[in-house]
Amino acid sequence: MFSDASEADGNKRKSANFHGSAIHASLDEVEKLKDKVRKFLKEVQNDEPSKVLNLIDALQRLGVSYHFEIEIEEAMKHIHDHEIILSFLNDHRLHDVALCFRLLRQGGYNLSSDVFTKFQNDEGHFKSSLMVDVKGMLSLYDAAHVRFHGEDVLEKALIFTTTNLTSMMKSSTFTCSPIGRQVQHSLEQPFHKGIPRLEARRFISLYQENDATWNDIVRKLAKLDFKLVQALHRQELCDISRWWKKLDFALKLPFARDRLVECYFWIVGTYFEPSYALARLFLTKAAVLTSVVDDIYDIYGTIDELKLFTDAFERWDSSCVNQLPGYMKVCYQTILDEYDEMDAVMNKEECSYHVYYAKEAMKDLVRAYLVEAKWYHEDRYIPKIEEYLSNGLVSSAYYMIATTSLVGMGKIISKEVFEWTRGAPKPLRASCLIARLINDVGSHQFEQRRGHVASAVECFMKEYGASKQEACNEINKMVEEAWKDVNEGCLTRSTVIPRPLLMAILNLTRMVLVVYKYEEDTYTHSDTRMKENVAILFIDPIDP
Repeated sequence: MFSDASEADGNKRKSANFHGSAIHASLDEVEKLKDKVRKFLKEVQNDEPSKVLNLIDALQRLGVSYHFEIEIEEAMKHIHDHEIILSFLNDHRLHDVALCFRLLRQGGYNLSSDVFTKFQNDEGHFKSSLMVDVKGMLSLYDAAHVRFHGEDVLEKALIFTTTNLTSMMKSSTFTCSPIGRQVQHSLEQPFHKGIPRLEARRFISLYQENDATWNDIVRKLAKLDFKLVQALHRQELCDISRWWKKLDFALKLPFARDRLVECYFWIVGTYFEPSYALARLFLTKAAVLTSVVDDIYDIYGTIDELKLFTDAFERWDSSCVNQLPGYMKVCYQTILDEYDEMDAVMNKEECSYHVYYAKEAMKDLVRAYLVEAKWYHEDRYIPKIEEYLSNGLVSSAYYMIATTSLVGMGKIISKEVFEWTRGAPKPLRASCLIARLINDVGSHQFEQRRGHVASAVECFMKEYGASKQEACNEINKMVEEAWKDVNEGCLTRSTVIPRPLLMAILNLTRMVLVVYKYEEDTYTHSDTRMKENVAILFIDPIDP
């Protein structure tokens, strides 16, 4: 299974392995369009920074910036390192300054948020005159979401822009305008916290409404590139669906959620680029099998069976299969087989240690699952919030998913990177915390009705004598603080940790907010917004 993907990815990681004359013709056109965009990037560097920044912003929002990583890095470095940025930030309008700040920070350049103080009055409030500048307000709103700890000016900026942009949405005329539609979407889904692929698909439509503003070549490239990558994702989904259907878990383990497509959607949200085809394949398999394991611990297994199951994972040996109940044998042996197969692929690529770390992460996860199972089965124990989260960060599965996401990414992922991940660094820990808390808020009512270990909501309510709403409010504050840790860890340059890993952690964090948006669990209850999002990425065509 993995060998085919490996040959497509392997030593030719920049090849998507597309087939068909029409596809090859489209690829040729994409290459020509990319050359023209590279020319644009070089040309605008000779102009003022605002033109460069607006083009980079467009490329990122349209989902094609991955083709121009070198050129964008050169342009951002040029802007940051030259003294012209000082006069630019001092002399330009709110949109330009906010856009410059956000793009530089997202690119790993730690520009001070003090650049916004010039837009405040003597009392430290943002000037009321800014309220008529919709474009500037929206850019400031976007910039506020990349804030770090202690950046009070950005805290005020978020409140100021959210309040005033929301007020603008009361006007039906404004709501129906192109900028109004963009504001409405941004208020519902801030760009920095959105899934890049999903945001690109939606922004392509908004881009079409701005013919006088945006370059036709960039728009054409975005649409054509999306079609090609969508075709690749469809093929990957078809291939992995055949694997999943052959396993026949729906019949053998009918109690478990059948969520292959939803898992693949989650993984595409983590990294969509054609170069990560092998990584997506293995991570999707690991994720959907973990979903089954989760249901065994949460729904079906008795506590004695779960102890046997956990011990089998600790030993990670096929000789353990005969000690397990029939339904566990099916799941356990499949996991061993898939990890062994991936191990063989990694051995060929001289990355044999990759799968070892994925196995260790899976062992950590099932240990955490067992702790929660004991809390529920043995004495309906409701721990204090600190004890719950100590285990819950692991049981969120995000440590496991983040570690496993590295396996197929190639030689850029060293042992040092795996050790860094295994040490629970601050951005990854914060991502896991967000995953745990958002999941709990979105799913706790359904889970408590069916019988489930206490969530963070119940733990907080019991420990502090709080109402459900009070608990959720405090949890949401914890999530916002954790986001600052994610930002600081993922948007700060590192000489040790490769940027693709940091972006994977950031994207995994974004996925939680999208999947559990509006306090709904659209993974478990997937016939909701999840169905719409899946259609947008994998089914619905882009207008010609």
